[in-house]
Amino acid sequence: MRSAVMAKQVRFTKLWFPIIVVLYAVTTCTFAVDTISANQTIRDGETIVSAQETFELGFFSPRNSTKRYVGIWYKRISTGTVIWVANRDTPLTNTSGELSLTPQGILVIRNATGGIIWSSSANSSVKTPVSQLLDTGNLVVREETDGNLENPIWQSFDFPTDTFLPGMKFGKDFVTGRETHFTSWTSEEDPSSGEFTVVLDSEGYPQLIVRDGSNIRYRAGPWNGVRFSGDPNLRPNSVYRFGLVLDKKEVYYYFDFLNTSVITRVIIRPTGSFERLLWIESRQEWLLYLTPQTDNCDRYKLCGSFGSCNINNSPACGCLKGFEPTSPDQWNVADWSQGCRRSTPLDCGPGEGFRRYSGVKLPDTQQSWFNQSMDLHECERVCKRNCSCIAYSTQNVTAGGSGCLLWFGDLVDIRTFVENGQDLYIRMPASELAKGKSSGVEKLKIILPIILVLLVVLVSVCVFYRFKKRKSKGTLEEDHGYDAGNENSKDDLELPLIDFSALRKATANFSDNNKLGEGGFGPVYKGVMENGQEVAVKRLSRTSTQGLSEFKNEVITISKLQHRNLVRLLGCCIKGAEKMLVYEYMPNKSLDTFIFNENQSKILDWPTRFHIIKGIARGILYLHQDSRLRIIHRDLKVSNILLDHNMNPKISDFGMARSFGGNQIEANTNRVVGTYGYMAPEYAADGLFSIKSDVFSFGVLVLEIVSGRRNRGFFHKEHSNNLIGHAWGLHKEGKSLEMVAASLNESINISEVVRSIHVGLLCVQQRPEDRPNMSSVVLMFGSDGGLLPPKPPGFFYEKATTDNTYSSSTQGINSTNEVNELTITMLKAI
Repeated sequence: MRSAVMAKQVRFTKLWFPIIVVLYAVTTCTFAVDTISANQTIRDGETIVSAQETFELGFFSPRNSTKRYVGIWYKRISTGTVIWVANRDTPLTNTSGELSLTPQGILVIRNATGGIIWSSSANSSVKTPVSQLLDTGNLVVREETDGNLENPIWQSFDFPTDTFLPGMKFGKDFVTGRETHFTSWTSEEDPSSGEFTVVLDSEGYPQLIVRDGSNIRYRAGPWNGVRFSGDPNLRPNSVYRFGLVLDKKEVYYYFDFLNTSVITRVIIRPTGSFERLLWIESRQEWLLYLTPQTDNCDRYKLCGSFGSCNINNSPACGCLKGFEPTSPDQWNVADWSQGCRRSTPLDCGPGEGFRRYSGVKLPDTQQSWFNQSMDLHECERVCKRNCSCIAYSTQNVTAGGSGCLLWFGDLVDIRTFVENGQDLYIRMPASELAKGKSSGVEKLKIILPIILVLLVVLVSVCVFYRFKKRKSKGTLEEDHGYDAGNENSKDDLELPLIDFSALRKATANFSDNNKLGEGGFGPVYKGVMENGQEVAVKRLSRTSTQGLSEFKNEVITISKLQHRNLVRLLGCCIKGAEKMLVYEYMPNKSLDTFIFNENQSKILDWPTRFHIIKGIARGILYLHQDSRLRIIHRDLKVSNILLDHNMNPKISDFGMARSFGGNQIEANTNRVVGTYGYMAPEYAADGLFSIKSDVFSFGVLVLEIVSGRRNRGFFHKEHSNNLIGHAWGLHKEGKSLEMVAASLNESINISEVVRSIHVGLLCVQQRPEDRPNMSSVVLMFGSDGGLLPPKPPGFFYEKATTDNTYSSSTQGINSTNEVNELTITMLKAI
């Protein structure tokens, strides 16, 4: 009987003991999976995971790097996006590193020799410390027995790297002096501290700032109770809530989930772009949801002191009412750095008051004072009593407005918004405020003498102008058959004139040995002036498809433009039937001589091509947005992109360009001009041209630069699509890299190439409203954030044909005759 019982016990033990051991092990591992206890060691290859498996902590190496770091990353996301790095500036060189928690509650990372390369800090001692990875992404050190997560002795959220997560406090503790800020990675492959830092600056009234080293790159402005003043797109939403806390102990900005199913983060990129990203599960990628930096007006102090930036104006910078450019000459060439000065100085005398400027981003608050309890009327009285007070505004715009903000010193970094701007009240002298307030009689007393003086001056100017015009008109009519009654010839030519004999000598009497090429305008010659300066001379041919109107248009347009990515006009010559334009000489000629030539294309590696693409984009952005007049080029193509000594691109040939004033962005014409293969569909078909038709041409340029193939005349053995259609098909199949020029294989940067193709396809979308503007394009090239998927492009299909209806020619200062392009002029049917 006893032996039978023992036998049953043995069988029971054999059956259940392994199960009990496994259950114990599983229970133990599950309990300890998100924690590190005192003296416990985490070795390279081991990790801990938060309770709901949202985040994971362990050792990792960035892409294309062998260095080892301790970091935290998303566990559920396939990309394993890293959100925090412990030893970002002291990496391990091999996989022998260890992470452990000391009995004093300090996390340490040791190398193979036992040396400490990184450690956390602890403000208080604990008896039984434990480190725990939370589902918020926060790594905390706390007392094991109390489970207090509200006030841990140390937490990674107090020492972030480049990522701002829900639940973080981003700001400054006035009691301890500790400041929480974010610093970019050096590059996508190097997590060490980079150039760009995001801070909640508390000097004056708190405001969000992005710094490039010690310099401010972007300023989101002060908090106004709803959003940061310079971030009008930051709105209440159903995904997360956000706000700012400001009291005597601390100031911090925060955001928290309202919808826990959504994964979002804010990051400062190695390029300096500050972005809010959403994880799109269906696409398995991060989507750029919001960035406060959207256009050129977001550049800090772009318009200088007392200047205001309006992205819808051309030029974007203007002086506030009551102010004038400090340096008019520099202002006229789009150098606004010296800003504006008062038209009438302040004297702190009687009658001084304030003028309201509405819909603006509030100025830099580093030299400001604030009071949260005052109302706007009290704010005005305080500012008025202090002669050093320059401006005031409401601190909090909610509930009718409350609080007071005062500025002392120059007002900088102001811009105008279409919506969600604020009111700013700036101190003005009595004489400035009195303008427009005089009675009818007083107005007449002031206006009548002015009118009389103006009439005298006007009559004198008209007499002089008429005499001058009559003289110049006679010369033009005699020398060039200039038609004074022609609508296209009404503007006077304001030309920097160069003597014909000087150009004839410079070009060795227009020798064929000096001939650089021939375009639609006529032949182009290299010349050397008497002072040794090399020039390119465009000589209008008698058989040229371009006439006097194009000649005038090019001179008038380009003489008013100044940008490093636009070719510079040095002067012109008019003598008899001769009409010539003189430009700076571009030793590397035009872009098409490189990318479409099998041998020359090897010179342009990918970094050089990417540099050229971004330079062209900046040049077009200047034409569309930052020049004194909004310019639509209408003939952007590779042969009109010239290259200087350093392969910097220069946009040329403005004979077809059109200038717009004010807020005009599109027009219609019965005369369609340009080059087939680069023209947008709405322009070629209906004569409707706009900044978006230039964007289309730029998209074609990008695809040609990446592929080394022409859009028109493109051939593929498997289909009859042009280059645009070919790129679209490969993109849909996820095979965009197949279109990259073979010569780029050794120098290719895959992410830059794929992004360039993606941006190119966004630019050539069928509908103009779907295409981005050039400010967005420049931002896309300077950012690593997600891009919207492109829609089908225009001119998707091109049937092969051998019948060229239009005469072939090439255009550009340094054009060649190696390959013909079709530059066309079409008249719409009326």
